[in-house]
Amino acid sequence: MIPLAKWYDLRDLSGLSEEITGWIGADWLASLVSGLLGALGVLAVVGPTLLILIWVERKVIARFQQRYGPNRVGPKGLVQPVADALKLVLKEELRPRAADKYLFLLPPVLIFLPALLIWGVVPFGPNMQVADLNVGVLYLLAVSSTGVIAIFIAGWSSNNKYALFGAMRVVAMSISYEVPMVLALLTVVFFTGTMSLNGIVEWQQSEDLFLVLMLPMTAFMFFFSATAELNRTPLDISEAESEIVAGYHTEYSGMRFGLFYAVELLNTLAISAFIATFFLGGWWLWGLDEWVPPWIILLAKTGGVYFIFIWTRGTLPRLRIDQMMHFCWKFLVPVGLVFLVAAAVERTLLLENNWDASIALPVFGIINAGLTVVAVVTWAKLSGTESQKLPSNAIMARGRVGGLRAAQAIRVDELGAEPVAGGGD
Repeated sequence: MIPLAKWYDLRDLSGLSEEITGWIGADWLASLVSGLLGALGVLAVVGPTLLILIWVERKVIARFQQRYGPNRVGPKGLVQPVADALKLVLKEELRPRAADKYLFLLPPVLIFLPALLIWGVVPFGPNMQVADLNVGVLYLLAVSSTGVIAIFIAGWSSNNKYALFGAMRVVAMSISYEVPMVLALLTVVFFTGTMSLNGIVEWQQSEDLFLVLMLPMTAFMFFFSATAELNRTPLDISEAESEIVAGYHTEYSGMRFGLFYAVELLNTLAISAFIATFFLGGWWLWGLDEWVPPWIILLAKTGGVYFIFIWTRGTLPRLRIDQMMHFCWKFLVPVGLVFLVAAAVERTLLLENNWDASIALPVFGIINAGLTVVAVVTWAKLSGTESQKLPSNAIMARGRVGGLRAAQAIRVDELGAEPVAGGGD
């Protein structure tokens, strides 16, 4: 039997799993019980955290916009998320008469499943993981891509054209931005030589280096692609209230809408944890994890990444759908392929020539940083030049009153046609 004091070692909870195995005897049953306890532990942390994140996000954005934010319910507005949750629970849940009777009820439940399942592979410490899969990266991509199915069901089953438009935009964005996300993760896998999330953290620990310093553009690609997958500003075009009311959940009210909102925050927190794991060393921090529980280090890094998500939401304007697609297919995908090839070449040179990693990796980092600067400058020049190449008739019409008169003026200049009678005024 393992001493009871082993349970209280907050830096390593493997003793609890071994103790359960000793009690039960059957390995498969002990593994099942350990997994259930780990899942319950994650839920116990994630549930209250969602309420806290609602308050934090509203407060931080309010400070960015020079206002107070929630400050009425409770001290400093701390009880405001609880009041909002109670309001959603008590509100009437409506269903459009023309909506699909059964499919309309499924999405709020279905969308919650992948948001919870992806937490199973997050390494909170060396031995603090619900499932240490050797294909953890593949599991993350597979599970995270299933949420879009529930979103499309929500938009289609509502029998509302605005909800359908929002769902179609989500599908288009997911298909597009999953490509650079996969390229970014493939680059990480090439460098570390493993698809296990815990293995990626251990590689950074063994090399004494954060991957964000080695692959800055890859980290940006994953962050930007994740922002699109999460439908957060500046890439929340699927919920653009000024264009399509509220997107795919236009017809949902009460707690059904609350589940969609909670899943967005939960996914953002999960992606922040994955960014911290892939690019910021996860639970490792230059030996500090020997003194501080590793899960505290991971949560601190996750909070820092989450703050960046809030920062972008509070400062950047929303992009148009065409701008999003152009940036994905014309910049992120080509640049992702370039960095994937660069990572493969650098990894091969490092292994085949037996170079000293302490010297080679910083050199590779400098090279990748230079490639990042070249890619950003090149895109800035090309996109700036393209936006300035306006036809002369468009420039002329832009100075007029606009609207139908400007369109008629362009048609006259291009085709030599006369404007439609009576349409000028």
